[in-house]
Amino acid sequence: MKIAEQLKSKIDFKTKPLGALGLLEELALQVGITFDSLSPVLKAPHLVVFAADHGIALEGVSAYPQEVTRQMVLNFLNGGAAINVFCAQHDIHLEIIDAGVNCDFDPELPLGKRKVGKGTSSFLNGPAMSPDIAALCLANGAGIVDTIAGKGCNVIGFGEMGIGNTSSAAVLMSVLCGLPLQDCIGRGTGLDDVQFQLKQAVLEKAIANYGGTDDIHALMAHFGGYEILQMAGAMEAAAKKNMLVLVDGFIATVAYLCAYKMDSSIREKAVFTHQSDEKGHQLLLKTLEAKPLLQLGLRLGEGTGCALAYPLIVSAVNFLNEMASFESAAVSNKS
Repeated sequence: MKIAEQLKSKIDFKTKPLGALGLLEELALQVGITFDSLSPVLKAPHLVVFAADHGIALEGVSAYPQEVTRQMVLNFLNGGAAINVFCAQHDIHLEIIDAGVNCDFDPELPLGKRKVGKGTSSFLNGPAMSPDIAALCLANGAGIVDTIAGKGCNVIGFGEMGIGNTSSAAVLMSVLCGLPLQDCIGRGTGLDDVQFQLKQAVLEKAIANYGGTDDIHALMAHFGGYEILQMAGAMEAAAKKNMLVLVDGFIATVAYLCAYKMDSSIREKAVFTHQSDEKGHQLLLKTLEAKPLLQLGLRLGEGTGCALAYPLIVSAVNFLNEMASFESAAVSNKS
């Protein structure tokens, strides 16, 4: 009997009506299949936040100045952000990666050093980065996962920080899914009506100016961000190592989309932790036929949805491993 069939039987014969634990049952099945075990164990959970700046932010598409990326990285390192609080609460190891922030950080800071440049170029009239830099981003993300997996981790979540990255994500979603830009674009960090109209106009022009191919690597290099591509490379590598991949909000789901376009087998390992309040995320989850675990109106990024959903994954594993069966509890099953 295949592991999926064995797990399904184990879940169905717990002391409950069939399907009564809803998404937790699907989650338990997924975790068991990912780890190839009837009694899976979550080990050394990690959450990695990739930070980088975006040239497109200089076109007026964000309500916040680019400087905020650097400031928030320092806030992460000082333990003052939401993700610090939630990771500490749930005993998740947090790592912050400089994928391409427009700043020279103190080399003594406990910061993962994967900088490939001080922010991308604006993709309004040209590519955000070269193909070689895009490939380096994917390799950097994979390298980070290699190191973390070596510490015994088998469940990993991903977050991001980068002023302007909702613009990059919206365009990638539009061109990769064949969806109208207006259905993918949102207000990001809180744009007013005038700012939102400018953002849409800038991004529409950027897409119109693109003369490249539909190849996934070409599109990632032209419209991507350093942190988005490093996250995509990390997700792809984690899935290949049979790690459980926790996907956060809009930006992280677009990174997952990029990874999925490169290797669709990642779908079996991915857990979509929440549906954010960002307009494009709701449509993207629907397009991917993904079931988010939480709907809390979040739109923060940082991997906060991953950290908040992690206890649900623990609960799914615990019921699978510890809940009695009808036979062991001497409880009559329905005929």
